Amino acid sequence: MNVMKPLNINPKILDETQPLSTFEIGKLWATYMGNSMSIQILSYYLHHCEDEDIRLLLENGLALSRDFIQRSEGFFKKENFPIPIGFTKDDVNLGAPRLYEDEFYVHYLKYAAKAGMSLYAVAVPLVMREDVREFFIYCNECTSVLLGQINSILMEKKFIAAPPIIPIPDGIDKINKQSYLNGYFGNVRPLQALEIIHLWDNIENNTTSMALLFGFHQIVQDEKIRALFKRGLDMTDKAVKQYKEKLHLEHIQSPAYLDHCVTPSTYPPFSDKIMLFHKVDMFAMKIRSFGNSLAVTARRDIDMLYIRTLINIGAFVDDGMNIMISKGWLEAPPEAYDRA
Repeated sequence: MNVMKPLNINPKILDETQPLSTFEIGKLWATYMGNSMSIQILSYYLHHCEDEDIRLLLENGLALSRDFIQRSEGFFKKENFPIPIGFTKDDVNLGAPRLYEDEFYVHYLKYAAKAGMSLYAVAVPLVMREDVREFFIYCNECTSVLLGQINSILMEKKFIAAPPIIPIPDGIDKINKQSYLNGYFGNVRPLQALEIIHLWDNIENNTTSMALLFGFHQIVQDEKIRALFKRGLDMTDKAVKQYKEKLHLEHIQSPAYLDHCVTPSTYPPFSDKIMLFHKVDMFAMKIRSFGNSLAVTARRDIDMLYIRTLINIGAFVDDGMNIMISKGWLEAPPEAYDRA
């Protein structure tokens, strides 16, 4: 039963006859660009997938991306807003040899779906027009269902370890010593639940990111981009080892590396443009993820790990964007009036 009582007001600003606001334009544009990329990536994965369960997941993910693109286009066309270029069939070669094993596709779908949810969930409280808000609620709900399916497959096929278990507390404890924040010196307490969650999540995200980068590094044609991908691999590997160590010191297992999911193929199924956009976009998404991690972490040693990671990610994203700009690949988001 719905416990929420409906309001008896209907502000005109929420009406779909109103022009799209900055918030709505920005989030719709980002949704279009991200799903435009996903369609090309998932189409290639689907072309090579052999496992029927995983194939169904890919079909569901691809169907959602196409649906979200179509609905976003509908908003743009109604407002006579130029449709973003995004990515096309020119950015993927479906006939290229397999680059990743079927198992990787499941990890990738989770990685991408979490990024999508972070976009859609943030959009819901920001957008005002009711039809656009309902669209993002729809995106969020659909992606949540997909993530449930993904987690079921991951556990059923034993692609991931079961989440760690900690003891149920006997009662309510209060923090009464500043030593609770210690991480380097003195009495260092065990990890608390939220710290474990975010260490686990960051390891999971980054091991998937590493496997994706590993494959991209093998096939990228431009040497400057290859060097950037190698840098991304090295910095991510270093960070993952540090996060894993924090869990292992307390005898908590962590998500495994996925290097075994990358084939030796060096034949590129993707354009350099889509690969660079993908990694710049996903590294940028990590900034929000690590910001969330910092917000719930109290131990200073873990805080510093995240801060160093954020600095490295910022530099990677900046350098990646500079390459995209120099090649004319970076599509500009909608901007405010230039009143200078």
